[in-house]
Amino acid sequence: METFYDVISGDRPVLVDFFATWCQPCRAMHPVLEQVKAELGDKLRIIKIDVDKNEQTAGQYGIQAVPTLLLMRNRQVLWRQSGMMSKAGLIDALTPFLQ
Repeated sequence: METFYDVISGDRPVLVDFFATWCQPCRAMHPVLEQVKAELGDKLRIIKIDVDKNEQTAGQYGIQAVPTLLLMRNRQVLWRQSGMMSKAGLIDALTPFLQ
């Protein structure tokens, strides 16, 4: 079984969505993330981490608000943003890291 650390350890960029099931903005981000994945395809992987079920991981990355997005590669945080984002805004923010 692939672990969180297996996923973020590779050369392929990984967008990590730290969310909570009770969080309305987190629910609103789900379709945005699906649209981003549809547009960017294999340029990145998107995973979701429930902060209530993964408190240690959330704490390790200093997650204090949800949703929080981290773009990671080789276990390094390349970019970070908390709060809602539009599809266009998210793609604009991620594109420089996907070249």
